[in-house]
Amino acid sequence: MSAGPHDERLAGTWTGRGIRFVLTAALFCLTYGFAQSGPQPPCGKATVPPYPGLNNSPIVKYWGESDFGHDWRPPLCTGWDEVGFSTLIATVARFRCAAGTEGLLRHIGSISELAGTRYWSTTHKQWQTLILTAHALTGTQPGQRRQDFTPDEMTEGKVLYLEQVDNLSGAATYRMHIAEVSADRLVFDLENVSNMRYFFVTLFHPGEMQSIYFLDRESDNVWRYYSMVRTGRNASRLATGHEASSINRAVAFYRFLVGIPTDQEPPAAR
Repeated sequence: MSAGPHDERLAGTWTGRGIRFVLTAALFCLTYGFAQSGPQPPCGKATVPPYPGLNNSPIVKYWGESDFGHDWRPPLCTGWDEVGFSTLIATVARFRCAAGTEGLLRHIGSISELAGTRYWSTTHKQWQTLILTAHALTGTQPGQRRQDFTPDEMTEGKVLYLEQVDNLSGAATYRMHIAEVSADRLVFDLENVSNMRYFFVTLFHPGEMQSIYFLDRESDNVWRYYSMVRTGRNASRLATGHEASSINRAVAFYRFLVGIPTDQEPPAAR
């Protein structure tokens, strides 16, 4: 018996619904898998998140402790030993830079230029200054100020120190470790070596605020940017769980590093 017009319309309707269901399920699986996999920096594997196009905005992914924060093991190439996190943010982008590794090192070493970096405050709904002051240090003591670091000082394996005054957590001393330096790759990481406080409340103990940055040359004037920022499992709940604010702070440093005005509209998150 041949199918009538009604049967054909019914079959077409269910076929369309079936296709939409399959596509929706596939998208859900991809999104779920992406959320559960965690970040993967450029260390011999495909990055998670993937790099966006050169002219696109950076991709920023936030994970909270409820995702898989308790058991997450950092990729070996980060050099991070502690398991878990309270917040974790990956920022991925492509950017143009004709100055090469030396130019990037000079800019990263210009610690005093971090002062005035701005971000979009989701609490106050306006651009605010994120970093009030910043100085290079000769050691771990805040009073040991010196001139900005030069590319000649920022050799592979070198450990440097700096002080930064954040608009929320106040003054803190950081250790900067230059992990890799070559014509096509630059990797450095930062972590606090002093307590970070909000008024009289300790938000982060030493080592609870960590970040790492991978800069890889793609072509003569194009570089890839991958950063991860982690707060430790024992960080104060006052400083964790603020997704939009955390994203805007991460993007502020990306903008500073690649030469984009840090308060350029639109912000990464409202």
